[in-house]
Amino acid sequence: MRRTAVTSMLAVAALVGLIGLSRAAEPPHVTFVPKAPGTVTQSQLVYLSGEGTQSQWRGVASKKYLGASSGTKFYQWYLSIYAIDGSTYHLKYRSPGNGAPLDVVEKAPGSPMWFPMQDLSIVGAAELMQPSVQQLVVHSHQTGADCGTAHISVLGYDNASGKVVPEVVVDNGCELQAKIVHGTQGDTLSLTGPYYGPKAPLCCPTKPKATATLAYRNGKWVETPRYFDLYVKRFPAF
Repeated sequence: MRRTAVTSMLAVAALVGLIGLSRAAEPPHVTFVPKAPGTVTQSQLVYLSGEGTQSQWRGVASKKYLGASSGTKFYQWYLSIYAIDGSTYHLKYRSPGNGAPLDVVEKAPGSPMWFPMQDLSIVGAAELMQPSVQQLVVHSHQTGADCGTAHISVLGYDNASGKVVPEVVVDNGCELQAKIVHGTQGDTLSLTGPYYGPKAPLCCPTKPKATATLAYRNGKWVETPRYFDLYVKRFPAF
């Protein structure tokens, strides 16, 4: 009986060791080259290229203050994605700069205001497409004169090109939120926002609070029910 207990303990220890090797700890002191612009608001560890000792990536959200008008503060937001090499994170993707989801904020002519107004947050890291390989899930919102447009961007790593790419982007008028749901068949996204029918104006959604599930099944992105617009492998035209 004692031998059985010892054997079980060794098996557990071996399993823990394998897990530790596959998802190695981040070095205690890291640097970012170049640093994210402005003030960092979030920094998310993510394994875009799989789990290993040199496969850590970081998604960093930051903002730079531009000015204020009538009590409203204006910021340029940034999304910076880094890959580690030793103890240094090197920049691999930045928005704006390399692409969406963020535009360059510009000062309106003859006015102390900047457009578009922006907001950005990192939802988290999720294994949406296959085990042990994660994607970075990002929420962004931009607006001009109306309630604007919200996007949930799922960003991954393309081994063939060696670049960060959009795996899928969900688009919705006014607002859209996402939550990562961990399940036995892999992670999914729970999407919540107003649903607009084909002829519904932005002021009057067909369903003020609709919820859908986004999952990757058999090589395809599936949204159930289909409330929000999907853009596979590309960003929508902003």
